[in-house]
Amino acid sequence: MSTTLKKVAITGASGDLGTVVFAKLIASGKFDLRVLRRSGSKSTFPEGTDVVDVDFDSVDSLKSTLVGQDAIISTVGYSGLQTQLNLIDAAAAAGVQRIIPSDFGANLDNPNTRQLSIFGDKVKTHEHIHDKSKTTNLTYTHVYNNAFLDWGLERDFIIHISDSKPIILDGGDLPFSATTLNSVADAVIGVLTHPEETKNRSVRIHDIVTSQNQLLALAKKVAPGKPWEVVNANLDELVKAAGARLAKGIFDLESVAPFLSRATLDPAYGGKFDTTDNELLGVKGVEEEDVIRMLEKILN
Repeated sequence: MSTTLKKVAITGASGDLGTVVFAKLIASGKFDLRVLRRSGSKSTFPEGTDVVDVDFDSVDSLKSTLVGQDAIISTVGYSGLQTQLNLIDAAAAAGVQRIIPSDFGANLDNPNTRQLSIFGDKVKTHEHIHDKSKTTNLTYTHVYNNAFLDWGLERDFIIHISDSKPIILDGGDLPFSATTLNSVADAVIGVLTHPEETKNRSVRIHDIVTSQNQLLALAKKVAPGKPWEVVNANLDELVKAAGARLAKGIFDLESVAPFLSRATLDPAYGGKFDTTDNELLGVKGVEEEDVIRMLEKILN
C-alpha cells in the first residue's frame, strides 16, 4: 500500500460533514478528488471538480466510477447509510484499497452502542466491510469522534441553548468527547496519509472532553443577560419514551435523539475516549476560548 492514498472518491460531499471534508481535501493539495453524486441530485460543486453522477442502487454503476481510485470516503447522512453496502461491493470489485465508511460519531466498537436499534445500518456496514476485507484487497478505517461539537451546539443537540432553556440530562456532569467538523476532516486526511498505521481498525479522535454543565457555564458567560431556565431530564425516561415511539413506527428526531444522547453521554456506551489517535492523524484539539467563540456565533 502506498504511503498516501492519492486518488480519492467521496460520497455525500454536499452534506454538513461532507462539505467540510471535501473542502479540506481540496485545500490540502494532496489528492486527486472525485465526487460521486447521486443521479438526479441538484447539488453543485466548484468549477473543475471531477463529479460523476451514479446510481447508488447499482453496484455496476458504482464500480465503473471507482476503477482506478485508491480510496473511497462515505460521508452520507442517516438516510443514505443503506447505500453503503453496494458501495462496499463496488469498491472491492474495482480494486479500491481503502474505504472510510460513514461511521463518524458514536463509538460503534462498544457492544452497548452496537445494540441500539438506530445504529442497525451502521452495524450491517461494519459486518459487510469486515467480511470483504477477508476475501479481497479492500481495507477499512472506522473514524469515531463521538459528539460533533460545533454542529451539535448550532443544532441544539449536545445541549439545547438557542432558546435559553437547556435540557440537562442526568445532572449534566457526564463527561464526553466532542469534535468539530474541521477536526473530523483533518482525521480523514490523516487516515489517507497514514494508510498502514490505520489499516483495518478504528481510530478515535476528539477536540475536547466536556460536559453539558461545562458548556452551559460557558453559554451563561457568553450571554449573561439571557433568562436561562434549566430543564432537568432523566435519560432512561427519555429513551423509554423514544423506544415506545419507534415501536409504533414513529421515526423522527424525538424518537432518535434520546438514543443518540445515550450513545454520546452514557459512560457505559464509550463516548468518553481515554486514548485517541489525535497525534497520528493531526487533530490538534480546541481550547475553551474556541468553544466560547462557537457559542458567541449562536447566542449573540
